[in-house]
Amino acid sequence: MIEAIQVCKTFRGGKGSDDVRAVADVSFRCEPGRVFALLGPNGSGKTTLLRMISTLMRPDAGELRVAGYDCVRESEGVRGSIGFLTGSAGLHEKLSGRETLDFFGKLHGISDDELGARIDDMVSEFDLSDFIDRATGKLSMGQKQRVMIARTLIHDPDVVIFDEATTGLDVLAAKGLMDVIRSCRDAGKTVLFSTHIMGEVALLADDVTVLHKGRQIYSGGLDGLCEGQEGESVEEKFVNLLEMADGGLLSGEGVSC
Repeated sequence: MIEAIQVCKTFRGGKGSDDVRAVADVSFRCEPGRVFALLGPNGSGKTTLLRMISTLMRPDAGELRVAGYDCVRESEGVRGSIGFLTGSAGLHEKLSGRETLDFFGKLHGISDDELGARIDDMVSEFDLSDFIDRATGKLSMGQKQRVMIARTLIHDPDVVIFDEATTGLDVLAAKGLMDVIRSCRDAGKTVLFSTHIMGEVALLADDVTVLHKGRQIYSGGLDGLCEGQEGESVEEKFVNLLEMADGGLLSGEGVSC
């Protein structure tokens, strides 16, 4: 489970610049066996929040816990419990896919005997056999994405985080990633994904938090987010929610269902 309680993060401005409150009093819970969407336009604070959850940043205030570990005081436990996938490749181009999986498996303390079997499972599950021994710099974007997914799941984490992971993917590769998200949910993992695309939320999410300019303007189930005027698309409902927040029609705590 992931739990955030009144989490805040402010970036201090330089000389003559204002401070930027990137995340302001955000609270939510991501439960095992469910897909939780962190939805918001670019610059809303999603990536900052995910960096705090993954222990890359410390919150200024509030509490964050992942799989029972405090993200500040027990960061090593958090890192061992999560798999984190972003939309950027982040692969060493001279390493093959197999070498990449071997390296990250060892980082997570998997024994040599177990790691070999685990890599074989990843090769089979994500159909990597045709290019697993090729340098990742020579792979297509879709092939790189499949290696990155395998890298994310090599240690069988209880919590899986996807940060704008469909960025740059074609339709088939994006569908494949969505299938992975559903598979993780069905396996009982806690799944958190961030996106600015309402259509992805409508296809995948059980629970949603909407961020806008660092504030949480909606928290609840997908059904509550999609309620509204008859004939409106889900994208129109999302835009209307943002416009209500900009117009001051939502309270500081946003909308909850």
